[in-house]
Amino acid sequence: MSTRVTVLGSGSWGTTFGKILADGGSQVTMWARRPEQAREIDEAKRNSRYLSGINLPRSMHATHDIARALEGADQVYVAVPSKSARETLKQIRPILAKTDAPIVSLMKGVEKRTNMRMSEVIEQVLGCDRDRIAVVGGPNLAREVAQEQPTAAVASSYSAETAAVVARASSNAYFRTFVNTDVPGTEFGGVLKNLIAVATGIVDGVGYGENTKASIITRGLVEMTDFAVAYGAQPETMQGLAGLGDLIATCQSPLSRNNTAGRLLGQGYTLDDVVAHMEQTAEGLSSVAPILQLAHEKGVDMPIVEQVKMVLDGTMKPRDIAPHLTTDDDTPQEETQHAAGDRGGALRRTLERARDLFGDGGGRARRD
Repeated sequence: MSTRVTVLGSGSWGTTFGKILADGGSQVTMWARRPEQAREIDEAKRNSRYLSGINLPRSMHATHDIARALEGADQVYVAVPSKSARETLKQIRPILAKTDAPIVSLMKGVEKRTNMRMSEVIEQVLGCDRDRIAVVGGPNLAREVAQEQPTAAVASSYSAETAAVVARASSNAYFRTFVNTDVPGTEFGGVLKNLIAVATGIVDGVGYGENTKASIITRGLVEMTDFAVAYGAQPETMQGLAGLGDLIATCQSPLSRNNTAGRLLGQGYTLDDVVAHMEQTAEGLSSVAPILQLAHEKGVDMPIVEQVKMVLDGTMKPRDIAPHLTTDDDTPQEETQHAAGDRGGALRRTLERARDLFGDGGGRARRD
């Protein structure tokens, strides 16, 4: 029997992931806040506001009634903005308490008030075992995926079994999901790349070229890795789909909301103007302050994110941004903080990852 799946949130990524699941063989029910949006998805198999021109599978249905959406769900995917996650989870707690369905976060943000990752918010609000929770990360620009352009993602859970269940459900002919058990790394990769994408958008808006953007992307990966490792992540995760893969896609594509927000800032728009202009939430804008607070608590230096915050605050002109040139001393080494005692480790880890990737005889739920 096919898996019954519920996706909470019908923005571009939520709807796209619903399509991924349906194309993988699941029966999918979408929950939409607006009745008219639910009706369009359910009857016309379209979401014209967020995915214009995309035909959705017949096995996708939608409702405005959240309790009805969750009836009989074998898996639940949460794709609401991070700022409304807690409110949505409170609504569904009584329903999910009666099931053992995996709860999967498609959200990429940090809760502003608590600085908690989305999986931590899910665990706290629902009061469920963390082995029941998974997160999804990777280079997944919604429109490209909805157009069935081939890509990959990673499903992460403290439970390898849960990660594998999610990976099997969310794999199809154009979308391949790998697995890992590094939840903090996978989740922070999805958060931190948004901040670096805002920075590359700013310099793009100013008119700087590829050298500047490449420098920021490269040094941005160092900041991401140092931060994530300080909070318990594995450095290898930042070299994978949830780290480098997501970073490249988000920084380079005009389809990226965070890149677009940065580009508008670089063109001279104020933060309020940018927020008003954006149809969907650019999570990077709201994640800057909590990420910097967390970085300061661990003593992690993040000059790129610091300068993004200065641009957002209006204390630095976009044209003056050069965070990749900021260093702690006069003779900086191109080396991450975590790797100082592990020279040559990157090559070894790359070879080990290649062995793991190709040495399992074609199993579906492979490690990222």
